[in-house]
Amino acid sequence: MLQALKGVRHLHSSAMKQTVSELSIPVPWGEIRGKVWGPDHGRPVLCLHGWADNCGTFNTLIPLLPKECRYVAVDLSGHGLSSHRHPGVFYSFPEYVIDVYRVVEALHWSHFSIIGHSMGGNVAGMFSALYPEMVDSVVLLDSYGFLPTDQKEMFKVMRQGMDEMLHFEKLSEETKRRVYTYENAAERLSAANPALSERSVRILLERGLVQVEGGMAFTRDFRINLKNIVRISLEQSLALQSEIKAPILVVLAEDGFDKLFVGQDNKKSISAIAQGYRDRKHTLVTVPGDHHIHLNDPEVVAPLVSDFLQTKVLTQPARPAGEQTSKI
Repeated sequence: MLQALKGVRHLHSSAMKQTVSELSIPVPWGEIRGKVWGPDHGRPVLCLHGWADNCGTFNTLIPLLPKECRYVAVDLSGHGLSSHRHPGVFYSFPEYVIDVYRVVEALHWSHFSIIGHSMGGNVAGMFSALYPEMVDSVVLLDSYGFLPTDQKEMFKVMRQGMDEMLHFEKLSEETKRRVYTYENAAERLSAANPALSERSVRILLERGLVQVEGGMAFTRDFRINLKNIVRISLEQSLALQSEIKAPILVVLAEDGFDKLFVGQDNKKSISAIAQGYRDRKHTLVTVPGDHHIHLNDPEVVAPLVSDFLQTKVLTQPARPAGEQTSKI
């Protein structure tokens, strides 16, 4: 049985060869939910999923990683089984960063490693820059850790996000929450993420759907679809990147982030961020596969992540569990 922590509720279940515990952490607007793998006193690793996904995205990868670690994968606010933010509140990276702090504080982790996929990688990058003394190592799965916005587009995007929020608030509750059959929901998720395997779709829907009157509804908050109004420039991204002290592994998919999200308008910015990692002697690796390669085919990613954790974390002396390295 996993040890209960103050302010943290554990709901136990069993999963094939490995015991998995359901996690619930109180926050001002409800709770942040997640899953836990590994021994009570294992080296702590926080896992952050991508946009519109949930912590199930790590279901197939974590069982292949070093057993000496304790992995906590969370549903970010507005995703999976975690509570939605209060009405009128936007979803943006700084808010997710403070959520990470809330989680690790509840877990009594003063230092830990982070594995982040896609948007979760951006949250990992910002947290690691703002609280570098707390982070032992960083793994970015098909993410560059930062997603800069061109200065000329920044204010246009901010206004668009505000307009979308104002429009959203005028919609009826029936319009905001659509009801599907399980099959229709699976088809919708698959259409939005064609690279997901059938198995991966089912995994994400385990925490992505809830039973409602008349059928099923997606658990995620519709507001996560609104344009993110908090943007940073390339210069700010590079400044944050320079603040990260932990070793970093960037695993990019050949048919992933670059093909999906990098166009001519931001190609130079992404190249500059990648070069920043190389200049600081961090590791960038490209593997065959798509944006969800870590979930669809984890055997491709697991050896790289395992070797990195083994080399950069598990071979290093453990810091005292009670060591407080950051204060609010």
